Amino acid sequence: MSRSTNKDYVWQNRAEMALASAASLGRVVTYAEMADAADIPAPQRIHKLTLWLESTMWQDHAAGQPLRAALVISRNRNGLPAPGFFHISQELGIYQGSKTGADAALFHQTILAALMPR
Repeated sequence: MSRSTNKDYVWQNRAEMALASAASLGRVVTYAEMADAADIPAPQRIHKLTLWLESTMWQDHAAGQPLRAALVISRNRNGLPAPGFFHISQELGIYQGSKTGADAALFHQTILAALMPR
């Protein structure tokens, strides 16, 4: 990813707050909803969001926390995150299944359960 600017930090802070809000409310959001909530500037809003979410996965894993990126789902994938979520999870060594189907859904639900309020 290219060098971050001050504008990037502004939307990334809003995205952090939106993730925290979604988790506290026990809900998931779509990539488009998250891009809107964070007011990510065009062009390539979803791409910027995806790269940022993937970086949060590395940070969350290093901190021993559930992957907050699981809160962001694709409208076109039956409630699952984009394939990159599963790819990074594989790179982190915490998931070895498919990027679609029952294994992916079970893995996603397990992470969501760890993120949601009890």
